This record gives sequence, structure tokens and C-alpha cells, in this order.
Amino acid sequence: MTLEAQRERILSGRMYNDLTDELVQARQRAVLLTIEYNDSFGQPQEQREAILRRLLRAVGRECHFEPTFRCEFGFNISVGDNFYANFDCVMLDGGGINIGDHVLFGPRVGIYTSNHAVDAAERAAGACYAKPVTIGDHVWIGGGVTINQGVTIGDNTIIGSGSVVTRSIPSGVIAVGSPARVLREITDADKTGYRP
Repeated sequence: MTLEAQRERILSGRMYNDLTDELVQARQRAVLLTIEYNDSFGQPQEQREAILRRLLRAVGRECHFEPTFRCEFGFNISVGDNFYANFDCVMLDGGGINIGDHVLFGPRVGIYTSNHAVDAAERAAGACYAKPVTIGDHVWIGGGVTINQGVTIGDNTIIGSGSVVTRSIPSGVIAVGSPARVLREITDADKTGYRP
């Protein structure tokens, strides 16, 4: 099976063999490109984004990951404009990760779209499945947040530090906890009057 056929199988949510030569090589390629990207810290933004364009499926303007950034494949990650991830961002992107515009990640954010089979024999044989993660526009993810497979986080939402997101979160709210739950809506009362 070709890498593209395997990628389509993974994105469809069907069980796949995580140990195939093609997927092992794809992960090795991602490791090499993330090392190159992390080592480019301090270089001009255009050069750094050129590396990301070789690694990720889609990269918007002003996309920046502080070192160290790691991903599983890279080719299933799409990032919008004005994205910033603080250090130690990890993305297991088998199921696909789509991130909107104007998104901020605190340090040590992890997104995990892939999961191993529950049955021990299947798991030992490399059986995995994956579900996508979608993050809307104008989202702020606090430090140490874990986002699990199949989750959508709506526009203009804040996820509090240390939260574990196990189910979808609507737009325009602050969510916190493990598992993350909506704490409250974001309203006009949250405006401070700040003008840049």
C-alpha cells in the first residue's frame, strides 16, 4: 500500500497498521524536518516557514513554533495565519489537525489524534486508529493542555492551563479542568479597553 493510500485510510478513521515501512519512514522524515526547524531558531521567519511548508500540509502567514516542536507525520497538519506555539508543542497528527487563524498555544501543549487498539494482541501488532482535531479562529490554549482525538474547539475560546480536552468545546467560552468543561461565556465585560 502506498503512503498516500495509508494516509487516506488513517484520515478515514479506520484501523491501520502503525508499523508499516511507509509510516515508519514518514515519521523519520518528520523527525528530521522538525530537528531542522528547531535548529533554525533565530533565522529569518521566511526561512523557518519554508521548512514548515516542507513538513506540514498547510502553513499560513506568521506561523511560529518555539523549540522544541515535534509531530508524528506533519503532512496531516494545517495551520492558519498568525499562529504561535510556545515551547515543547507535540502533535500526533494521524487523524488530521486543523488550526484556524490567530491561535496561541502556551508551553507544552499536546494534541493527540491517534490511539492504539484496545485489544492487547491487536495493539502489539501495530493496530491504531485516529480521529481529527479542529481548533477554530482566535483560540488561546493555555500551558500544559492535552487535546484528545475527535475534539473540536470553537472560535474565540480559551482553554485554561492544565486542562484535558476530551470532548468538543463550543465557541466563545472559557473551558477548564480535567476533563475540560465550560466555565463561562466570554462577554463584552471581558473587554479591557486596551488599544495597541
